[in-house]
Amino acid sequence: MRQIRQTNRYIHQDSDWPQFDWDTDTMLPLVAQARDLQGRLIGRMESMGFDLRDEAVLETLIVDVVKTSEIEGELLPNDEVRSSVARRLGMDISGLPEVSRDVEGVVEMMLDATQRYNETLNKDRLCGWHAALLPTGRSGMYKITVGDWRKGDKGPMRIVSGAMGKEKVHYVAPDHTQLEDEMNQFISWFNKEQGIEPVIKSAIAHFWFVSIHPFDDGNGRIARAIADSQLAIADRTNQRFYSMSAEIMKSKKEYYNILEFTQKGGMDITAWLVWYFERLISAIESANATLSKVLAKAKFWELHKSTQLNKRQIEMINRLQGNFIGKLNTSKWAKITKVHRDTALRDIQDLVAKDILSDSGEGGRSTNYILKVTSLRDD
Repeated sequence: MRQIRQTNRYIHQDSDWPQFDWDTDTMLPLVAQARDLQGRLIGRMESMGFDLRDEAVLETLIVDVVKTSEIEGELLPNDEVRSSVARRLGMDISGLPEVSRDVEGVVEMMLDATQRYNETLNKDRLCGWHAALLPTGRSGMYKITVGDWRKGDKGPMRIVSGAMGKEKVHYVAPDHTQLEDEMNQFISWFNKEQGIEPVIKSAIAHFWFVSIHPFDDGNGRIARAIADSQLAIADRTNQRFYSMSAEIMKSKKEYYNILEFTQKGGMDITAWLVWYFERLISAIESANATLSKVLAKAKFWELHKSTQLNKRQIEMINRLQGNFIGKLNTSKWAKITKVHRDTALRDIQDLVAKDILSDSGEGGRSTNYILKVTSLRDD
């Protein structure tokens, strides 16, 4: 774990702000590795059929939306996220629940950032993301400014942790009076061709935006959306096949530590770039798991294309192939599909007879069922 440097100033108070610098020799091999992995992944995905590719994009976006919120301590219902993303991508997935405004807002922001990556970033677009992200106009119990830069009525924007009265200040962002100039400079830089390697630009954009911290709340999620937008530019596709937010969530404590470390130093941001690229490389490598899951699902349905199944059975099999939470038993089947327990039991027993489900072997009241692994095994 990197140690936090002790300093009396924050990076935005440096006379050279925001002229970031980094060690090119350190970054070159990481850039080469990341770009090679990106190219291989995009090539592999492009060789797949449209339906499989859409399924992979759906799974990736679901993870991205869930994890970018989880980093901030907000747990979104996976089924609602799936419903919202699928509908916006024009994919027909039945049996999914109604979607809350909170979920719709995050999905809307993430899809706008990545699906429309070629469009100009401006204040109106950023404020639209912010308004979608915080539809109630509140952060917890507190009323906040929504759809505009933060004001000075709440005092300095400080990043703190700890109990009330024992807070530890990790960072103090630029004063609200500087935000218009700060954000104009950032937006102009983001929209211009800088001659910077696009993936490095993604890392800088993430760090720069979150260091300005222009909104009362939602800055981390918007910073990650901006970074994903730049990664889409680097990949030259609006189809997302890997999730940076999922990798950041795995190293959440390190994420906040490296941000604080870099925000309390000079203009050399090499440490942040190295950390970001390590997560990026891991994210691309992890995408193979998503691809395997999608291919297994496709193989399953190819194997059972002639098997007679009712709508409830198809719905539940699709759920089991996704991120099904907990164990499947007769009561849960009945509750999800809104049928009597006797009907649920008949559905389950039929799938057992067709070698799709198997009894987990726990027995008694603990009897539950799992999707047969043999049905999903690769050749």
